Amino acid sequence: MTNKTSKPIYKDVIIAGAGFGGLCMAIKLREKGIDNFLILEKSHDIGGTWRDNSYPGCACDVQSHMYSYSFSPNSNWSKRYAPWNEIQKYLLSTTAQYGIRKFCEFNQEVNASVFNESTGIWVIKTLSGDEYHCKHFILASGPLHVPQVPNIKGLENFKGKVFHSAQWDHEYDLKGKNVASIGTGGSAIQYCPEIAPTVNKLQVFQRTPAWVIPRDERKYFAIEKKAFSLIPGWRKLHRYRLYWTNEARVWPIFNPSLAKSLSVFAKGFIRYQVKSKETAKALTPDYTIGCKRVLISNKYYPMFNRANVNLVTAGIQEVKENSIITSDGTEHPTDSIILGTGFVVDPRIYMRDFEIKGLQGRDLREDWKDHAEAYYGTSVSGYPNLWMLIGPNTGLGHNSIIFMIEAQANYILSCMNAIEQKKSDFMSVKPEAQASFNDGIQQRMKTTVWSSGCQSWYQQADGKITTIWPKSTWKFWLETLSVKTSDYVFGKAEETLNKPNASQTSITQTQSHTSMDSTSKTNKRGKRLETST
Repeated sequence: MTNKTSKPIYKDVIIAGAGFGGLCMAIKLREKGIDNFLILEKSHDIGGTWRDNSYPGCACDVQSHMYSYSFSPNSNWSKRYAPWNEIQKYLLSTTAQYGIRKFCEFNQEVNASVFNESTGIWVIKTLSGDEYHCKHFILASGPLHVPQVPNIKGLENFKGKVFHSAQWDHEYDLKGKNVASIGTGGSAIQYCPEIAPTVNKLQVFQRTPAWVIPRDERKYFAIEKKAFSLIPGWRKLHRYRLYWTNEARVWPIFNPSLAKSLSVFAKGFIRYQVKSKETAKALTPDYTIGCKRVLISNKYYPMFNRANVNLVTAGIQEVKENSIITSDGTEHPTDSIILGTGFVVDPRIYMRDFEIKGLQGRDLREDWKDHAEAYYGTSVSGYPNLWMLIGPNTGLGHNSIIFMIEAQANYILSCMNAIEQKKSDFMSVKPEAQASFNDGIQQRMKTTVWSSGCQSWYQQADGKITTIWPKSTWKFWLETLSVKTSDYVFGKAEETLNKPNASQTSITQTQSHTSMDSTSKTNKRGKRLETST
């Protein structure tokens, strides 16, 4: 379904993104009896990163029974860590189970959203030129959808095949080719061992080594799947065990001294798996384990024992038509270059072409020019009824992000309910509440392993960490169970929206020209903002 009319479409809620976050939010809305919503997805189908990433060996690094919705269990996972196609199949089946597809408009990329202070309505525009209006606008695009392409001199002149791991070219046959893989992150450690047996030569260009620990991988037996299906309590117990096992990983994160001791065992693992002492040394990080993302694989280190695999640690100087030149002057002939360089995770960068304007014309790109900041990664001061899933400081380094998404979705519903209870039209977090929350987050960050001295994608260039949640996930859940209304300002719209297709919306706009009480504040445009009491 695509809006090609001259009139905008009105909905109570519009969600940008149809990945895990957008789908979760849609299901939660339906559970509350709210069907007047729409999902705008920039691509052709549900799935987000699991639709886009299909490289060899692509799989989740969180256990399958945790990397799924608590309200939509799957008893039939093939193994402990599901491959990408199983996760995508799960998302598609969940979409069908809850009847969400009819609420989706595909190939609709949102590129602008402006809050109308008079009506209390968000005006959403897409690249196709369509316009939508809504009371609540939910950003569920997530941080893993814009591939990070490195700025390497001469890359555009390369005559061979170049592609990013998130845009894998399955039509290109790597068999017998000389292949260069740039990057040693989460994607590269998965696809490199898969392609190594088929290529003529694989050269892995490493800038900084990563800590890679063993994966407790195994298939689920048929009897286990049967038990998960017939005995829900057994499946839930399995999920609980996985959750708390994962949650135990926060102790090295919160205690760098403990992390340093674990590094001894991690180094032993490398020496045990890699035969060449020189290669093992080059693969061993010089920073505390956990400072950068810890990766899991049983295949990565043994891959370097193959005669056709070579680790290159010299920096890349430039790319020629048929080779790569490193800083030591060595020329590395290659037929294909695979960019395993991850994604742009800084919202200041991946949202730079996305206009979001709030109260008094405030622009989120300007507000975030120094660093991205939100309140529980969900709401931003000055942007009423704008909600985020996996916003700033909600990422994880130890457990399932789906847990965080569900907590955020429930919190957003609580905020919507608070607006109704206050008989208001919108709410915006107070700047002082947001500032206090983020000061606490950054203070907490100082004692974690993420601040132990390395440079990672968790950090901005100035070292500030705006991606990761620095506490246990159960604390995030506990802190977002209810809305602290005293941290918000509630507002009434000044005008009743003239809705050309009023039958499609249940948005209530109340004309308000009454005098303010002693707890009200007035902004520069005369908007009535009622401070909750």
